[in-house]
Amino acid sequence: DGSETDLDIGHYERFLDRNLHGSANITTGQIYSAVIAKERRGEYLGETVQVIPHITNQIKDAIKAMANEDVDIVITEIGGTVGDIESLPFLEAARQIRQDVGRDNVFYLHVSLVPYMGPSGELKTKPTQHSVSALRSIGITPDAIVLRSDRQIPESVKRKISLMCDVELAGVVAAMDAPSIYDIPKVLYAEGLDSYVVKRLGIKTTDVVWGEWEDLLNKVHNPKHEVTVALVGKYIDLPDAYLSVTEALRAGGFANFARVNIKWVASDSCVSDQQAAESLADVDAICVPGGFGVRGIEGKLGALKFARENKIPTLGLCLGLQCMVIEASRNLAGLKDANSAEFDDKTSNPVISTMS
Repeated sequence: DGSETDLDIGHYERFLDRNLHGSANITTGQIYSAVIAKERRGEYLGETVQVIPHITNQIKDAIKAMANEDVDIVITEIGGTVGDIESLPFLEAARQIRQDVGRDNVFYLHVSLVPYMGPSGELKTKPTQHSVSALRSIGITPDAIVLRSDRQIPESVKRKISLMCDVELAGVVAAMDAPSIYDIPKVLYAEGLDSYVVKRLGIKTTDVVWGEWEDLLNKVHNPKHEVTVALVGKYIDLPDAYLSVTEALRAGGFANFARVNIKWVASDSCVSDQQAAESLADVDAICVPGGFGVRGIEGKLGALKFARENKIPTLGLCLGLQCMVIEASRNLAGLKDANSAEFDDKTSNPVISTMS
């Protein structure tokens, strides 16, 4: 629906094969804004607004709003680390949810890192024990623990975590780093996580059919082609800023039996024609994603001019599309000072207007 959301929403859409809407992404700002608006409207009848119950009730309402008629299970991911101040109201709401809908209708799954200590040659379980202890101190006992690690986790380590964290051994699941995130469902299936979850929730299911997923994995690991896509942005020192874009590009490659290699290009390095040619001469396509502020705009325009003149397939997203309009206006329509009103409110040719 056009909402700007957390980048994980894209992963959920691809893995679940469902189109989600903006309400699937809940932020602290949204929750507090909704509570303040209700207080201003007098819905709390003059009560002192508190984290419990007002903030937690708003969080629970947002979670329950996802449970419409065609939904069997609501998956709620709470990001961050146990103990973070920011996540405490969300964890408290998650604790209360089990009371609201019944203990048998809620399944708590905790993801924890099991680090490997090279000098001693052992996997350390203390971080997991401490995080579970912190969860239990606020009233949440995990039903299952997924153990992240860069190597195989021995059965003895699983048994230790099961004992120390009071979780059934069947609920202690190893998730070793995989070549692709799309390998993870089969990793978790091999560990028996899916059957354990549906058993605990009392859900009747059929056997898993892996046909389509195997086809996807074949495309992921055995591509017939390779393409290089230049991503021209100004935040390339922090690639996670564009993670939703790069994952979408790679997913598009899977559908075409192609491996998409991302070439990171700083927009400031494409200001002149020569700079753009040096940075973009060896790419098959160009993507100019969104951004904020005037810095880097001229570089994006230089990259887009090079792409147009050399007939390189180009995708402009958000600000990238605005820059495509500005570049065409300047170099094709002859509007030399064409610009966005956001960057130059005195331009005589504001081809992009700010939203009111």
